[in-house]
Amino acid sequence: MQEMKIVLGENLKVEAHYKGFKILTDQPSSDGGDNSAPSPFDLFLASVGACAGYYVKAYCRQRGISEQGIHLTQTMHRDRDSKMISRIEINIVLPPDFPRQHIQSVVRAAEACTVKKHIAAAPGFVLNTTMAE
Repeated sequence: MQEMKIVLGENLKVEAHYKGFKILTDQPSSDGGDNSAPSPFDLFLASVGACAGYYVKAYCRQRGISEQGIHLTQTMHRDRDSKMISRIEINIVLPPDFPRQHIQSVVRAAEACTVKKHIAAAPGFVLNTTMAE
């Protein structure tokens, strides 16, 4: 079992303390925040793309393929009615000299992203309260 401590900060700031890191979040000015850090939802979206990027990087490194010039773009498509994201599209942009025989494999590597896998097989959520001593 892993535990993360969430600390409520000034205004709409919230900090997550995890594995020795302090992850700062805020809300946009338009929502009453100070816009001093990404929102929790922005971090969630960034974790999807960064995870896919990590798997692309690992694939290339394991095979001695240059990572130079590789980047990913991530597009979020929203449902008009629910306003929820209905599809996340990630495009792996490869340089012209990328070995053609590895193109489909690099896509499969990105599909191995653990963040994506956790979204696809969503965990259950349990919310509780306890009184501090």
